[in-house]
Amino acid sequence: MPDVGPLPTEQAAPSVKTRFPCPQCGAALRYLPGTDRVRCSHCGHESVIRPVGTPIAELDYRAALEALRQQAPVAAERTIACAGCGASFAFDPAVAAGACPYCGSPIVAAPAERTLIKPQALMPFVLSEADAKARLQDWLRSLWFAPAKVKRYAQGEGAMTGVYVPYWTFDADTESTYVGQRGVFYQVPESVMVQSQGRTVRRQRMVTKVRWSPARGRVQRRFDDVLALASRSLPQDLTADLTPWLHEALVPYQPDYLSGFRSETYQIGLEDGFAEASKEMAQVIRADAMRDIGGDLQRIHAIDTHYGGISFKHVLLPVWVAAYRYGGKAYPFVVNGQTGEVQGKRPYSPIKIALAVILALVLLLLAAVLFAPSEGDLGSWLPLLGRILAEQLH
Repeated sequence: MPDVGPLPTEQAAPSVKTRFPCPQCGAALRYLPGTDRVRCSHCGHESVIRPVGTPIAELDYRAALEALRQQAPVAAERTIACAGCGASFAFDPAVAAGACPYCGSPIVAAPAERTLIKPQALMPFVLSEADAKARLQDWLRSLWFAPAKVKRYAQGEGAMTGVYVPYWTFDADTESTYVGQRGVFYQVPESVMVQSQGRTVRRQRMVTKVRWSPARGRVQRRFDDVLALASRSLPQDLTADLTPWLHEALVPYQPDYLSGFRSETYQIGLEDGFAEASKEMAQVIRADAMRDIGGDLQRIHAIDTHYGGISFKHVLLPVWVAAYRYGGKAYPFVVNGQTGEVQGKRPYSPIKIALAVILALVLLLLAAVLFAPSEGDLGSWLPLLGRILAEQLH
């Protein structure tokens, strides 16, 4: 059952670097991916992250919306805002500037006034930075026509940043009524005139047609942990392809796991997050209605869905991020910090593409020389090849 108690809010996401000093030397602790430990970057001291022993809470969606409407915004501590992509991060208050891990643009400290819902859970990093870079290198080696500088960037020139990216997860009971049509195939004979042995003769063939009849009905489905990205910093297509996320790896939120990593505050609110999640639900509901209609073909004219028992969690998922700038444009690369799945926006090298075009045209010319049946045919090929080559190199 969802928690209907007070909405857990905070002034800002945790300022991770200042809350985890080493008990021996005071230097910064850093979470070790794939473990339950944090390690001092200076003296090497390690501490175990003790489990909190409380279950991950599901919160009532409608009660949370009402609570957010009634609460006045509070002054946040400090956030780092990116003017390039709009990302917002919680940082050490002493940090006044830096580079955005998503797009590489300069970022500066800025005050904020927001009431934030605290994360209920997070998924700890499993891959280290070295593991993530190895996955990225393998991915880049598989790309055609990528500039050489991009591959060198991943091989050592560029660092990757570990970011806990905000998501919403939603549960809901749905009941949907639909109106549509059911199509059933049937065959009828049809006379056609065909040529046979030099004569025009009449033949019969069977033609498939569709008989449509009205259809209406009701379908129900229970949705569990439908993910909705709560960040505007990463392109939706990149994050959608970072799946699957293993939800069983979620642990109750503990800020210790954030030590040494960046944590992005959510930019897509709870209500907008559910609107995105309901789009994914609607696709599943439509497929359910199509199966319920049956027949050979289906048409759906309208679906009306009632959502009940909606609950949610605010969770943080681990992503390694690199942003490469090429030709004045930012190209983000992202690696799933749990499974190692890689996605990215990649630049193309005009030089490599031009060389490939030239090579293809040379091979085409050689084929024309070897297989042209006569000089006249070869002469007609050469002007065309010359024009194509000139257009590609222009």
